[in-house]
Amino acid sequence: MKEALKLVVIGAGSSYTPELMEGIIMHHHELPVGEVWLVDIEEGKEKLHTIAELSKRMVAKAGLPITVVETLNRREAVAGADFVCTQIRVGMLEARKWDELIPLRYNVIGQETTGPGGMMKGLRTIPVILDICRDIEELAPDAWLLNFTNPAGMVTEAVHKYSSVKSVGLCNSPIGFQKWLSGFFGLPAEKIYSEFVGINHLHWVSDVVVNGESKLQELIDYPQSYKASNVPFDSWDHRFLNGLKAIPSYYLSYFYMTDAMLAEQKETAATTGSRAEVVKRVEEELFELYRNEELQEKPKQLEQRGGAYYSEAAVLLMRSIYNDARDIQTLNVRNNGIISFLPDDASIEVNCIVTKQGPLPVPLRKIPQSVGGLLAAVKQYESLTIEAAVHGDRDIALQALVHHPLVPSVTVAEQLLDEMLEKNKTYLPLFN
Repeated sequence: MKEALKLVVIGAGSSYTPELMEGIIMHHHELPVGEVWLVDIEEGKEKLHTIAELSKRMVAKAGLPITVVETLNRREAVAGADFVCTQIRVGMLEARKWDELIPLRYNVIGQETTGPGGMMKGLRTIPVILDICRDIEELAPDAWLLNFTNPAGMVTEAVHKYSSVKSVGLCNSPIGFQKWLSGFFGLPAEKIYSEFVGINHLHWVSDVVVNGESKLQELIDYPQSYKASNVPFDSWDHRFLNGLKAIPSYYLSYFYMTDAMLAEQKETAATTGSRAEVVKRVEEELFELYRNEELQEKPKQLEQRGGAYYSEAAVLLMRSIYNDARDIQTLNVRNNGIISFLPDDASIEVNCIVTKQGPLPVPLRKIPQSVGGLLAAVKQYESLTIEAAVHGDRDIALQALVHHPLVPSVTVAEQLLDEMLEKNKTYLPLFN
């Protein structure tokens, strides 16, 4: 086993990076990272420097033998890496703002990973991630790529289809739910088994088992449903959940309560601004804190950013691969028949046993009968979006949008697509 691991973080100028550093420091005894290479692009240079300086102070305080390197040279960073984490945002928060605001003009949900906004993010992001993969194939063929970049399911599927890189997609949603359950039952998370069925940002928990006994009905009957701080609407209808026999991910609010969520988004956009604008303000405050040379740890305010536990998910996954831990984690992996009505090469979000060879998906015990149609439709949209992104194909992009359950008609899809492609043309060279 390698004694000192090389970890590369691409998009390291992100406000999340101090949380990742905290995890690396905390778990150093079981994940001996010797080098952390922090990489970003020219536009993110200043933020990258701020993050690198804070990371060095955190490492110095912990007294650990970890070298922190900041660079804009991605190929130099990737060479010989053991793990590469991608957390990029092509077009930055400005592009996200339009992903959220343009659909609202057409009475369509505006969200950065769901519907038209998710599609535009996929079109911008997938070619860039595949470019990173070409560097990994050449310079670090044995490295594991851990992808946090949204839309994580689409990005992971694109990597599996169009590169030979060993890759896993990660999301903070499952680990957040498991932590909530841990508090609810007063038990360590490893004593609770939750079965996740679905794809990234579109999953259902089909069972929760404690001491061999299903607790699903108890959770369905519990009045305060689980929610995330960055998704506003959480009052699931009890009769509906009772019939569904599952707990939906909070992202399913956009599909199951579209009218209420749309009204909420429009009101928020008109008052406090889009989610991107709110996040931009939070980020500015965080970077103000990060620049303080007295700061030697991750500040508490980072939790407001809406991405709690991302780094924990990443560090746990690296630790489990490195140590061949064979524990269970909820990850985005290739389907290979686990969900029978989805293609084998689809990316799904399910429980996996994590080994040195990578995650092995656990067969599902229960797939709620009602979810198949929605799951298949959104997966079809994702697969079409990937093809459109890779080939710069406007016709395929239109098919993806028309067949998304939140888009009401071909006319709306065409108008939305034209306006959003025009707004994003700087980041979509393949479409021009």
